[in-house]
Amino acid sequence: MAAPTNFPTDLLRTFIAVVELGGHSKAGAFLGRSQPAISLQIRRLEELVRAPLLSQEGRTILPTPAGEALLSYAREMIRINDEAVGYFHRSDKTGVLRIGLPTDYSVAFLQSALTNFIRNHPEVELEIHCDLSRELHRDLRADELDIIIAMMPAARMPYLSRVWTEHPIWAASEGFTDVAQRPLPLGAHPEGCDYRARMIQALDAVERRWRIVYTGPGISGLQNAVLNGLCVTALTKATMLPGMRALGEADGMPALEPLRVGLFYKHPRLSAAGLQLVSDLVACLDSVGSGVRPLPH
Repeated sequence: MAAPTNFPTDLLRTFIAVVELGGHSKAGAFLGRSQPAISLQIRRLEELVRAPLLSQEGRTILPTPAGEALLSYAREMIRINDEAVGYFHRSDKTGVLRIGLPTDYSVAFLQSALTNFIRNHPEVELEIHCDLSRELHRDLRADELDIIIAMMPAARMPYLSRVWTEHPIWAASEGFTDVAQRPLPLGAHPEGCDYRARMIQALDAVERRWRIVYTGPGISGLQNAVLNGLCVTALTKATMLPGMRALGEADGMPALEPLRVGLFYKHPRLSAAGLQLVSDLVACLDSVGSGVRPLPH
């Protein structure tokens, strides 16, 4: 019986660094190795995988299809490895973590994970930044945020760890009465919000007139506008409040397209504290249900 093939974690870590940092030189500078040493490690990993892992387009290094498949496995393997190391090196978890959350999406089911992390790691400071998903992606690329939860404009994106699907719901106050002859009063976050785009797209498709009567960046302001009967909007189940009711096709409302949401981070850039928080968030997401899944291979 042939011995099983093992992928050494140092090779996987190098491969992740090359992809996420954008090249052999940057990966070498980060890992403290020369560029030839990085290239040698990638060749060793390709020998184990039996396929090329990287391709070059101009000056850009990109993973091949085999590299894409390995990357999702590698990120998970290294995350679990670093989680185990972190268990025995708890004193290393210090510093500031910058977390990005979208204004147009409630992460209420993650609040317990964030609260527990703060309670268990008082030496770590969390900074929560709320913005449109497109801005969060930009800030992660610029290393201005460490971990983000954001909407996904494409099926596969850099730095993606977990994917889940949300189904927006039309929400109105319990006393709201729709007058079909009038434009539907909408509440929404500012231009660029994915939920705003879903609402307009659905209403335009059925040629239903609408007008924006409330715009605000925060979820609580939008919820209050709905509760006061000022408007209807699109929410998730987690953001529906007592005093609201869901509107469906029986109420003359078109179905809203689902949204893909992802957990993103740059593994080479994360501290031990950041890796621990990612593990806590992943555990929380995995407990939510079948709608949450690792990257498809």
